[in-house]
Amino acid sequence: MSQSAERSPGLVADDLFRREGARLVATLAAHLGTHRLQLAEDAVQEALVRALQTWPYRGIPENPAAWLAQAAKNLALDALRREQAWQRKEAQITAEQERWLTREEPAGRPGLADDALRMLFVCFHPQLSIEAQLALALRTVCGMSPAEIGAAFLTSEAAIAKRLVRARQLIRDLQLPFAVPDAAELPRRLDGVLAALYLLFNEGYKASSGDRLIREELCHEAIRLVRLLAANPDTALPSTKALLALMCLNASRLKARIGAGGEIVRLPHQDRSRWDAALIQDGILALGAASSGETISPYHLEAGIAACHCLAADESSTDWPRILSFYDQLLHLKPTPVVAMNRSVALARVHGPEAGLQALDSIPDRHALETQHLYHAIRASFIARLGRPEAARAAYQRAADLASCEAEREFLQSQALAS
Repeated sequence: MSQSAERSPGLVADDLFRREGARLVATLAAHLGTHRLQLAEDAVQEALVRALQTWPYRGIPENPAAWLAQAAKNLALDALRREQAWQRKEAQITAEQERWLTREEPAGRPGLADDALRMLFVCFHPQLSIEAQLALALRTVCGMSPAEIGAAFLTSEAAIAKRLVRARQLIRDLQLPFAVPDAAELPRRLDGVLAALYLLFNEGYKASSGDRLIREELCHEAIRLVRLLAANPDTALPSTKALLALMCLNASRLKARIGAGGEIVRLPHQDRSRWDAALIQDGILALGAASSGETISPYHLEAGIAACHCLAADESSTDWPRILSFYDQLLHLKPTPVVAMNRSVALARVHGPEAGLQALDSIPDRHALETQHLYHAIRASFIARLGRPEAARAAYQRAADLASCEAEREFLQSQALAS
């Protein structure tokens, strides 16, 4: 038995599935073919079920990840054999797949040979819609649930589920190949891949639901994949390096965002000595490397904002006018309600809470924001600074009612009581 045996088998299996599930699906799909994506997903899900059924009685294996991978392979192999017996055809294909499924897993491969990256590029096939591409990538490769994907796009879980069904059907109908596009096509798909990894990191940095505010494993997986892209000559574009800079700079603050009791620690109150200096250095170096060329991406501007925070000795020395300038440029490149909402925070720091509140209330198409807790939390903070405690209390309570993450809900309720 390993040290994993000291934990509940159910908790070990659940944690393992969160960390390894998407990678296993990508690995299986890489060798089965994207037309068998559903088979890959079913095999991994069934492997988890078997772990939950057997580990409490037989004990947790010495290497739980390897056990889950082998179980998924065996289940996929069984399904292929049943299909072969039923259809009596495609013997050569099945034999080749059996050879892979019964061999030992090779050591990790660099660059675009990484199965998760390969699957990401497949998801962004130009014959799929942009919405389908992102939903498929986030669900299949990144392991995010339809509810989490819906939160990222300010839409419903049901809408995302429909997108996924349509995308999988189209993949089967078109029999899209599992192949990394050639160098000439990479930039067209790279933007989508970067967007998916950006959203994966964001879900890890601030979980949309559950009892944990931070899911560090998602942040680190996103950083790992972007590092591979930044190391590959075909994908090491300035936008890739800028996204790497943004992730490293934001990830440097992860440990300081949660207090000893699991409570949220806001940026002004964080112990900056707990920030990861190595990640900050990586981020600054990547941002410098991203400065080549004449094109500036939203990732450049967001990394610039993150750098302003990371390089400030304390809260009072933060260069808020510079941050506001970055947000002005970002809103020009990416005129979304979320960017406008975040800009209002910087505007309030420079020109006062009344200016921030006016900017927040004048956001076009803000109806989707009004269903999100963060919108009401920001609004509450402005109102509180304007000396309107009753209105601030109501806004904080509205934010708490909408929050689906337990840590955020508790924090917002405490802010309501303190107003």
